[in-house]
Amino acid sequence: MGNRRWAVLWLGLLSMQGAATASHDFEASVPKEPPSSWSSLARLEAAPLALLPRSSGGEAEGFVQLEPTLILDGGSEFGLNLGAPVRLRAWGGAGLVRREDWDSLSDWGQVVRGLKLGSNTAPVGVWFGTLESYSLLSAHLVRRYSNRSNPDYHPAGGFLTGTLGPLYTQAFASDVLGARLMGAEVVLDLEHVFFGQPREPDRYTLALSAVHDWGKAGGRAPPVTLAHLDGTAVVVVRPDFEAHLLAGWGGRPGAGGAWGAVVGVGADAVTPTLDLRLRLEVRRQHGGFRQGYFGPDYELARFKAAGLEGVPLAEAHFPDGYSAYGEAEVGWDAVRYGGLSRHLKLSLGAEAFSWGRFDVDGRVSMQLFARNLEVALKGLGVGMGQPGARYLGAAEVRWRLLGGKLYAMGTGGTLLFPTPEGTLLPGTFASVGLGVDDAR
Repeated sequence: MGNRRWAVLWLGLLSMQGAATASHDFEASVPKEPPSSWSSLARLEAAPLALLPRSSGGEAEGFVQLEPTLILDGGSEFGLNLGAPVRLRAWGGAGLVRREDWDSLSDWGQVVRGLKLGSNTAPVGVWFGTLESYSLLSAHLVRRYSNRSNPDYHPAGGFLTGTLGPLYTQAFASDVLGARLMGAEVVLDLEHVFFGQPREPDRYTLALSAVHDWGKAGGRAPPVTLAHLDGTAVVVVRPDFEAHLLAGWGGRPGAGGAWGAVVGVGADAVTPTLDLRLRLEVRRQHGGFRQGYFGPDYELARFKAAGLEGVPLAEAHFPDGYSAYGEAEVGWDAVRYGGLSRHLKLSLGAEAFSWGRFDVDGRVSMQLFARNLEVALKGLGVGMGQPGARYLGAAEVRWRLLGGKLYAMGTGGTLLFPTPEGTLLPGTFASVGLGVDDAR
């Protein structure tokens, strides 16, 4: 279980070198130990036509978008990914560069897409960069969270991991340059405590997590604090497969009667061609508390929750009831099967509530035709089955030409812009362009 936890933890960084053939939003799925020698990748993308709606309403603005990227891979102990889109105005609005991309200290964090210090086996590890579909260990407070859901807020997040005897800790911040979402989870290996160093670590664990949103960066919103206690027992252990049982209880400190409980099962399977994680849970919510509170929609819901109330999530009414939650993470690469060059990455989470609400968040990417074509799709539906449901979607296509160093690309989708009045302004985005990269 411990090795699996590290594999998931370093997933985003260890796939940085694979970014030469994949969108940085949909990285390669199976983590592999990087080579011991240094390697690098330099890339430049240019989109002569990039359309975005104005954050304050009105007609769309047109941009020429340039996006440089530099990746340095120093092996298992160090990795660096730098780059950010620079939008030069072609028409609409005022100013040469889109102001909303760089108008706060937090926005400068977008330059660092990934910085890793430490390795899978190090007692301490540090990561800074984009948090995309991030989950805090047991994931009953922070699950599938993205710190870039707000199109005008581009922070760099980070997390710190540490191991000391039977204790494993992970602490994170959604914005290392601003007072925003922060939390930590401490995991105690019970077998280690009572019987000494086990052959299979983390088979029986007890974990305590707490998360607080200060609400003072990326737009002000009401602060909120949640805590959760979890127990996990791994009941099946094989070289390429694990199955576990879990149970937990959480609450909202300072809010009387706000609590929730959960029981569930999970399974992990890792083979040379398949990386699979499955989880199924039954949950109970009461008094406004819910598991997965800091989820994929949170950076928008903190201003206005899905539904007709029109209030922030911290103040929205959440009915008492039950829910069933399922999650699947699938990475598949058939290159070991006769050299078929096809890759698939699927991530899906869905929750159905007893009072008629349904939430779903998913993304899929495929590499086809000797990995020259990549198609990526992602979508989010929150509050489906109820009035005021929220939907977001995006698509990206990349086609490599002339031996692979040059590629054409196109993106498009929907956005929601938070406004100072606490509303969400809908809009669409689209861009087409070319990219070139060189790996050494």
